[in-house]
Amino acid sequence: MRTTLRTNRDRRARRAALAVIAAGALALTGCSGDGKGDGGDKEGADATKSPASSVTLPKLNGEKVQVVAVWTGPEQENFSKVLKEFEKRTGATVSYVPTQDAMLNYLGTKISGGQPPDVALLQQPGALKQAVQRKWLTPVDAPTQAQLDKNYTKGWKDIAAVDGKQYGVYYKAANKSLIWYNTAAFENAGATEPKTWKEFLTAAETISASGVPPVSIGGADGWTLTDWFENIYLSQAGPEKYDQLAKHKIKWTDPSVKDALTTLGQLFGKKEFIAGGQEGALGTEFPASVTQTFTGGDQPKGAMVFEGDFVAVNIAQTEAKLGTDAKVFPFPAVGSEAPVVTGGDVAVALKDSKGAKALMTFLASEDAAKIAAGSGGFVSPNKSMDLAAYPNDVMRDIAKALVDSGDSFRFDMSDQAPQSFGGTPGKGEWKALQDFLKNPKDIAGTQQQLETDAAKAYKS
Repeated sequence: MRTTLRTNRDRRARRAALAVIAAGALALTGCSGDGKGDGGDKEGADATKSPASSVTLPKLNGEKVQVVAVWTGPEQENFSKVLKEFEKRTGATVSYVPTQDAMLNYLGTKISGGQPPDVALLQQPGALKQAVQRKWLTPVDAPTQAQLDKNYTKGWKDIAAVDGKQYGVYYKAANKSLIWYNTAAFENAGATEPKTWKEFLTAAETISASGVPPVSIGGADGWTLTDWFENIYLSQAGPEKYDQLAKHKIKWTDPSVKDALTTLGQLFGKKEFIAGGQEGALGTEFPASVTQTFTGGDQPKGAMVFEGDFVAVNIAQTEAKLGTDAKVFPFPAVGSEAPVVTGGDVAVALKDSKGAKALMTFLASEDAAKIAAGSGGFVSPNKSMDLAAYPNDVMRDIAKALVDSGDSFRFDMSDQAPQSFGGTPGKGEWKALQDFLKNPKDIAGTQQQLETDAAKAYKS
């Protein structure tokens, strides 16, 4: 997912968004694009729309709809509320299947077995493009396109389109340039929120001296490590280089990658900076990296944890109160500007069924976004949704900054790559950066491994 270089106006908008974060809010930026979907079935006389509804859905009594995504735990519970409302309005029966397999691999197995799900939620635009190339997906129909045109900016539509044809709905967005911290641990150490990478390392030294490891890293989930790299690379190398590397127009052996890994090594190379050391981090999954940061009062296992706005879901599983016990600041600037990297989950239809079409339409609606937003830990790029639906001011400000940013942003680099390189456990970027966390002195070896895997993935 990519945009062109920001104009001066775009940069001013991003700085304004970051100022909002610094004031206690959080900034999110968006993508760009525009696609026109194929015309679909027209809604018939059996379609219904409740007085409080913003979308008309057909009656689907007796129809079964299967949805697959990676969400478990609180995120699955949140999504289930949306699906239950869809069932209530249409009469369909929806079954949700969570999978931790690489999504394209999972879908390929189901398709070859003649049992594809109706709808799937993909995490990578690169995976969406590959699925289109394999002729797995059905373009959105007219009712879904109407909801997209009403509720989404051009950028969020384009990111889910291929060759001008709309295939997806960005149901969920994420700001992946945030560092959350335990306020008690910070106050006990006398640390303050850093604005630059140098200040971040200084804060880490201060916290470490207080007896608390400064950073909790969910290294068992390789995607968290790609996010560390991408934020440093965007800020240090700049958006032009970021776009080039995302499309593999420059090699991973480029000096700019060496610089970013060297910077990342300033954190990864210090055992005392990491909760459990490098070995402990590699054995820690993302949810645990969050919960261990916000338990234990002023003596947690780690004082800070880096990741997107969805961290709020995991904080909610602790006794920490968002905004007091748990606060957040923007990823510190390595170069001249702090980075803003976004991600998201895109819904796609694998069947040309009434149930699949109707669910896609619902997921593109204001109604579905409001249900999910009310549960917390969720941000929607849907610009029509009333911000009052969010449960607190922190999430409200995140969403406002996202909507107000329009089509200016940089999307997660690994999500743009072929799935075998950017989105598969134990392979490609995930594995190379896990190896780097284990041995952060081997910068040249890491670069070569990344380039070897990237060249193979992009060629195929």
